[in-house]
Formats: sequence, structure tokens, C-alpha cells
Amino acid sequence: MVGKYVHLTEAYKSLSEALAHGGIHSRNRVHIIYVDSERIEREGPRCLSGMDAILVPGGFGERGVEGKIATVHYARENKVPYLGICLGMQVAVIEYARNVAGLERAHSSEFDADTPHPVIALITEWQNRDGRIEVRNEHSDLGGTMRLGGQECRLGSGSLAHRLYGKDVILERHRHRYEFNNRYLETLEQAGLRVAGRSMDGNLVEMVEIDDHPWFVACQFHPEFTSTPRDGHPLFIGFVRAARTYHESKQTAKAESV
Repeated sequence: MVGKYVHLTEAYKSLSEALAHGGIHSRNRVHIIYVDSERIEREGPRCLSGMDAILVPGGFGERGVEGKIATVHYARENKVPYLGICLGMQVAVIEYARNVAGLERAHSSEFDADTPHPVIALITEWQNRDGRIEVRNEHSDLGGTMRLGGQECRLGSGSLAHRLYGKDVILERHRHRYEFNNRYLETLEQAGLRVAGRSMDGNLVEMVEIDDHPWFVACQFHPEFTSTPRDGHPLFIGFVRAARTYHESKQTAKAESV
């Protein structure tokens, strides 16, 4: 798990528990290694070389963001199972925009107000599940203008997300201000990024995937909030299974090389 609060791992308690639940339901023992994203900024991603899967969680502020982007690049290039949550989805979009779609200096307007390609930006208006219209701007109170609580999401047919959940519409909890900028939707889709989930009105991107990667899923919401020991959660169960598959493929390759 590559984050910016790893000196206090309790900050990721919901995630560590959800991963444990995923292990229970996939019959695997999960071993979490916490990596500071600022370390990756200093040293590069070589410390990730032994990992069987990589998770980039949420966070606020610019500190450590470039390390998270470098982490996504490593996972994508090396075909390591990747799960991005909240900011983890946003950095996945940024990395793809920069290194696949050719959008130089692409970034989030949260971190670089002068970026020529704000692929992640502050969305000023959206509709809640109950039909109410919420409005915000860059001067609004940080906490009071988040997109919060349960929001329905329609999954794309044929997506990995749809196969994992086994349903067309899901309900997941949100806690964020910035969103995928739809101005870049066509460009990124043409470059190979799949939009796997959208808000019910179709206006907000909720999930992205990469088709030519064994297991690359990123979501704007927080699936860890709805994982339980009894039921687990489809994304975490699938992620742990993908980690096991990747681990076994490495073991097989190693044995064949002897």
C-alpha cells in the first residue's frame, strides 16, 4: 500500500480490514507492506519490485502525489495488479494522460492550478441520489462541499468491475471534491482508458480500467467502507485473488528459469 500517512497506519484501518476480508473470502493470508509515497519520489519505485499487488489509497494535499503517480506507472508498465481508491483513481488518470495519451504536464487542478491539462478538476455541480443539486466552487468550505455518502453507479457492460460485482448498478460511499474532467474523456478513451462506471446521470466518471492489463481497477468512491467480515467486498476479493495469481506466475517463471 503506497500512501502518505504510513507513519500512522491506523489512518488506513478501513483498508487493512477490507484487505483482510478479501483474504478470508479468497482463502489467502494477506501481508500488507506500507510504503511512503515520498520515499518513491526520492528513490524511485524499485522498492515495489517484490510486491504481488499495489494499492494506492486516498489522501489530501500535494505532498507525495508524484510518488503515487510514479507508483501507478510502475504497476501499469510491469502488469502488477493495481487498485486505486479515490486519489488512487485520480493519480491513475493523471499517469495515463501523461504517459499514454501524451498530455504533457497533465495534472489535477487541486495540485497545479496552471496545468495545461487538468484531467482532474473541481466539478461545481452534481445531483445527489435523492435528486438534490449540490453546488460548490474553489472558495467553498473544504469539508462542507465534498461529494459525500452513498451514490449509485452504473457499471459498463463487459468491464472487469461488472464481472466482479455481478450487477449493473452499485451503491458506494464517496468522500471527495475533485472529479474526472469530462473535457478529456474522449481523448483518454481513444488512448485506451476504459470508463467502467459512471454516475446514474452519466455525468461523472466513477471507475476506470485498462484493458491490456491483467488487473487494473480504480474507483472514485471508497469500497472499504462497505466491506464486512461476513460478506467481504467484490473489489477487495478480486484484488487479493489477482495478487495470488500474480504471485504464482512469478513462482512458476522462477522455477522454469532454474
